[in-house]
Amino acid sequence: MPRSVNSVASRARRKKVMKQAKGYFGRRKNVWTVAKNAVEKAMLYAYRDRRNKKRTFRSLWITRINAGARLHGMSYSQFMGKVKSNNIALNRKVLADLAMNHPAAFKAIVDQVK
Repeated sequence: MPRSVNSVASRARRKKVMKQAKGYFGRRKNVWTVAKNAVEKAMLYAYRDRRNKKRTFRSLWITRINAGARLHGMSYSQFMGKVKSNNIALNRKVLADLAMNHPAAFKAIVDQVK
């Protein structure tokens, strides 16, 4: 009895990967083995960087809060310590937005915690 292979499913899998490799440079877009490796690596980077993005944004918020706090004569750590002790329930994302886009509101918070 001849060996049975499901070429329909195999082709569908390859087509899926080749579609994901669309736009890549050189052989990465049209040679199966190269494209498969490139797509697999790209998926790993995407998975990793979805987590790294959260760290990066938190770092950006901290930088913005620090800059806003230093304009009013406080360091970031002093400011955040006083925010916590005064039970102000604003997270870093909101504080960074206020420091960046609404300096008057941020100044009001700084005056409240001083």
